[in-house]
Amino acid sequence: MFRHTLRYLAALSAEDIQAKLTACATLKPTRVAVEDTSQGCGSFFNITIVSPVFAGKPLIQQHRLVNDVLQEEIKAIHGFTLNTMVAEPEAKGKK
Repeated sequence: MFRHTLRYLAALSAEDIQAKLTACATLKPTRVAVEDTSQGCGSFFNITIVSPVFAGKPLIQQHRLVNDVLQEEIKAIHGFTLNTMVAEPEAKGKK
């Protein structure tokens, strides 16, 4: 007898992940960008999230905060790259 749990029946979209992160009260993001890099099949994403909550936290702790929010989604995808920032980088040449 095989035992396995059903995961998401439909592929996740970048919009699904972006909406969940944007609405997250724990992270309080000021910007979230999610790109599906799996040619639309929903198996691999590039995620960038900017939040003041990351201030003073090491990178590993920042990533764990995001991973905690996306626990269920992580089970349904192949992988993702995560870029966390405290503040938006300033444009070059601006004063």
